[in-house]
Amino acid sequence: MSSHIPQAILQKLRELDSNASFSGSLPRVQSSSGAIFYAKLGSPSDDVQYTGEAESLKAIAEAAPSLAPRILSFGVLDSGAPYFISEYKDIGLLSYGASDILAKRMATELHAKPSSSGLFGFSIPTYCGVTRLQNGWFRTWDECYSSMIGDLLGQLERKGRYQNMCRKGESIKSEVIPKLLGSLDIKPVILHGDLWSGNAGVDKATGQPIIFDPASYYGHNEADLSIARIFGGFPDSFFKTYHQHIPKTEPVDQYELRMDLYELFHYLNHTLIFGGHYSGSAERKMDKLMAALPEL
Repeated sequence: MSSHIPQAILQKLRELDSNASFSGSLPRVQSSSGAIFYAKLGSPSDDVQYTGEAESLKAIAEAAPSLAPRILSFGVLDSGAPYFISEYKDIGLLSYGASDILAKRMATELHAKPSSSGLFGFSIPTYCGVTRLQNGWFRTWDECYSSMIGDLLGQLERKGRYQNMCRKGESIKSEVIPKLLGSLDIKPVILHGDLWSGNAGVDKATGQPIIFDPASYYGHNEADLSIARIFGGFPDSFFKTYHQHIPKTEPVDQYELRMDLYELFHYLNHTLIFGGHYSGSAERKMDKLMAALPEL
């Protein structure tokens, strides 16, 4: 029965599978043809978030087919409400074996897909969790990453708190980022953007790794490993396998400092979303980076 499926979604599903009937309820919809769809319908205020997710998944699919759920239809209805339909994936926890496959596919497919314009960034805003990221296009990676950090600092500052942390953040932007990232010889490649263990798993139907809920942009490949280091869920072999296919960027002796800088983005974002101890973690990262400045 399709009584629990909004008519607007039913219409879009019929465009995809015209001779089928549909049952279930959002987000999991079963077709009589055997296909299973993931479908959601938002409010008009969700338009930017839905579009950012869909365009991110499209970019990932172009680089690494089947590594993320395939987008089938998305857009905005006459009512102003956004909708989103993709393949449905029954996802289990990421296994050790699947994590190594994921590492290889990220290195050899996802992070091998360069920006067609040669620019860093992304054409539209995306959402990392509930945080809207402005994005845009930048000629260099240090300009792009400085803008990303500045975006979060601006949102934190507008909360009326974290003044000391924001002051330190401005020093990171003006002093650390240019020295640590400005001379890197890298090309912008498509990133997932929020690759922690909650956004990766195993497709139970195939046993293959799957990634989802992206906040994509074109950036330095190493940045895509950063949040996985913070929250765990990825074995050491994931990082080892990845770097067997893509060596650490030169200068290698600054790799850990770069990862501290890339982790800072996620600590700032978690401070923005959750507050609490994340602000202390962000400040400690800043202090470590500023202390290393004389050696850069």
